[in-house]
Amino acid sequence: MAVRGGDSSIYIAEKTGKVVAIRSGRVDPIPVLDLSGRVSGGSEQGLLGIAFSPDGRSLYVNFTDPNGDTRVVAYAMKGGRADSASARQILFVGQPFSNHNGGDLVFGPDGYLYVGLGDGGSEGDPQANGQRLSTLLAKMLRIAPRPSGGYTIPSDNPFVGRPGVRAEIWAYGLRNPWRYSFDRQTGDLWTGDVGQNMWEEIDLQAAGSKGGQNYEWSLMEGDHPYKGRSPAGGVPPLYEYSHAGGGCAVIGGYVYRGTRIPAMRGAYLFGDLCAGFIAAVVQTRGKVSQRRTLPITVPNLSSFGQDQNGELYALSLGGPVYRLVP
Repeated sequence: MAVRGGDSSIYIAEKTGKVVAIRSGRVDPIPVLDLSGRVSGGSEQGLLGIAFSPDGRSLYVNFTDPNGDTRVVAYAMKGGRADSASARQILFVGQPFSNHNGGDLVFGPDGYLYVGLGDGGSEGDPQANGQRLSTLLAKMLRIAPRPSGGYTIPSDNPFVGRPGVRAEIWAYGLRNPWRYSFDRQTGDLWTGDVGQNMWEEIDLQAAGSKGGQNYEWSLMEGDHPYKGRSPAGGVPPLYEYSHAGGGCAVIGGYVYRGTRIPAMRGAYLFGDLCAGFIAAVVQTRGKVSQRRTLPITVPNLSSFGQDQNGELYALSLGGPVYRLVP
């Protein structure tokens, strides 16, 4: 889900390739963009993320093409729809396997585009991409899209000028960062990173960070050894939970900054694809100080959304879009 400056509509990405708009509470029958014939249909593939440029003039989409590779493409907006003839490719990343494609797109408070990529897939990070700085896989990228296509690299990215290291990298050691967001009040970056077989994690990067964090995959799964031990300078998760309660994949969300549910202000909401729960944590000085499970479940929970007023939504692969209310 994405919102656009100066526009009261809510925009939804459908996995099968369409971007649709909810206008005045109703789904517009005419798609904003239709990529149905251009996306692959594997279980973790398809149209995976959308975002609008800060000025609202461009729609950015992240999808896997028929070969299963990642493409980030921008389209000019005309009125409330994307101009398909204006497509310009921003980023291409080859994917060795069909899963762990990441897929989220977020413009940060600094105006740069953050692109989360998984470790390339299969199981157990067979290519050791998590700790390799010569690949974009298993990384959070920070780039500046060019109006003509492609991108430039911000000069203050943490690895600029290091031989053999991709300068696009903002952070690494991620298995599959499935949904991340900036706290609209503080600027903190929250990431839900999907675990292997036992542990799901939530990572926190404080506002003002200069990047370069190593979130430790595949040496660690959550805060537990997987292929090694915590590396020097590694950043453990802010919060983790096990699969013991039926969970299988964390769905990252947002810090609530709306007004309709005052008791929830400042809490970070997240959930799980298989268990369907929605929970909230509050952090104080980098430690979880409160945790609560909300009395609601969403079958096939796949994403969260935040509207112009800071109110939150939950999205399901089954089709519904839910709004959280008191």
